[in-house]
Amino acid sequence: MEQVELEHAIVEEIRSAGKVANSRAFAERLKVNHEELVAALNSMYRRDLVTLTQLEPEVVLRLTAEGALYAQHGTPEWCLREALERRGPTPVSELDTLLEEFWRQTSPNNALDSSKLAKIGMQQGLKLGLFELDKRVRPPCVACVGSSDSEAVHKLQMLQKSLRALHSGALTALSGDHALDAALVDEILRRNLATRNKLKVFAASAGPRFEHALVEQLADLTREMLLSESWRNATFKEFNFEAAGVAPVDGGRLHPLLKVREEFRLIFLEMGFTEMPSNQYVESSFWNFDALFQPQQHPARDAHDTFFLNEPALCKRIGDASPATEAYVERVRGVHDQGGYGSRGYGYAWDHTEAMRNVLRTHTTAISARMLYRMARELQDGRTDASNFARRMFSIDRVFRNETLDATHLCEFHQVEGWVAGPDLSLADLKGIISQFFRRIGMHRLRFKPTYNPYTEPSMEIYAYHEALGRWVEIGNSGIFRPEMLQPMGLPPNIQVIAWGLSLERPTMILYGLSNIRDLFGHRVSLQTIRDNPICRLGW
Repeated sequence: MEQVELEHAIVEEIRSAGKVANSRAFAERLKVNHEELVAALNSMYRRDLVTLTQLEPEVVLRLTAEGALYAQHGTPEWCLREALERRGPTPVSELDTLLEEFWRQTSPNNALDSSKLAKIGMQQGLKLGLFELDKRVRPPCVACVGSSDSEAVHKLQMLQKSLRALHSGALTALSGDHALDAALVDEILRRNLATRNKLKVFAASAGPRFEHALVEQLADLTREMLLSESWRNATFKEFNFEAAGVAPVDGGRLHPLLKVREEFRLIFLEMGFTEMPSNQYVESSFWNFDALFQPQQHPARDAHDTFFLNEPALCKRIGDASPATEAYVERVRGVHDQGGYGSRGYGYAWDHTEAMRNVLRTHTTAISARMLYRMARELQDGRTDASNFARRMFSIDRVFRNETLDATHLCEFHQVEGWVAGPDLSLADLKGIISQFFRRIGMHRLRFKPTYNPYTEPSMEIYAYHEALGRWVEIGNSGIFRPEMLQPMGLPPNIQVIAWGLSLERPTMILYGLSNIRDLFGHRVSLQTIRDNPICRLGW
């Protein structure tokens, strides 16, 4: 029965009887599935056409898979009796063939296990007194006994009728006017043909807008309705502004960079690293440059290499307003101006205003500087034990540089950075952990080349042998953070920090066979390519 017909029946019942007293009994009377009736009641309730009251749950029977099978095709003993009445006494060994022929005529194209069901049918039939087994003949034969109006046949008919009634969707309660016979219920449950279930039952009465029931509700306002002004007397469906809507057929996809990023992230986590909070794209020049012992006249701090903010051009303050941070800023000034911690410094007048200029961060090492300073504060405050000090941190996020756009350079890209802090770490530790990291990526042949970085000493470029290209390719940079960077923060002299970094775009381009970075990131990226790109498995 369609929902419109169900709603019509509900309205007529409320108009004639004043209410729907019991949804389960009403569904049985209409010979419809109770769930369908409840769905119609809920739809009318949401439109204020009816008021629902939940009654005490009723215990009902629901067919199992075996019970549904018997309801559709007949119980094995019923089918076997019908077949034996047609054929007469049949050897036990041929009962499965007999049932198969019977079902071929009555239920073609079924997938019933005639061998299994023949055994069940014979056992149940002998138990009910429907058959007799003659062992005096060879082979032993089974034959029907009793008339068609015997009590055993009547019980079998009632069982078959009940199963079909249950299968039709009219759930039968175990109490009330239409309850099944207790002995029949016990038989159905004993044979595991159905299970007991509690059913939520409702009563329905007229709602605030019951008079609008069965009035056609229009969904759209048409041009014809506006011209004829028929919309004035029309009833429209209410908009549901809380509906989630239909999910798009072709949903979103993960970008290749996100796939490779997640693979890198999992590698770091497996190696015991903790991810740093890296969602601060705007940094002061202090954390981006000065804290890293990068001089204020360094070429990287020119406008043609760095994006400076026009508004606000300066940060309000460097770090928090605590005396400890102010003292740290003064130590950074001193190491730039005059040196210290074994360094001669740069010998220039450090400008506090220059350090407050806001920039789009040029590297995630600015985040590393903040984290290292926070750890130094924890050591100084006694919140961390200096004798057992060790940290492993990583970040993967966007950085921005005023680069000339070409096939391998963009103004924004992603930097992968990891570092380890601990007592007396050396260059050998750095090379070891780098080798371990890149081995997990699938790069086993590495080389290191000395280089210069303002905030690491010694510093090394990392090269890996590219099997497909047949040559060594630069893949990253590394080094040990300088004392001029770490000791002004308050870290002890024996604490060393080894670090390395690489871009996310270059390995992604290699993995996906791209030669132009603009095909990977930016407005030129093909959406179809994003939808069709394969999964990423590093090191496989």
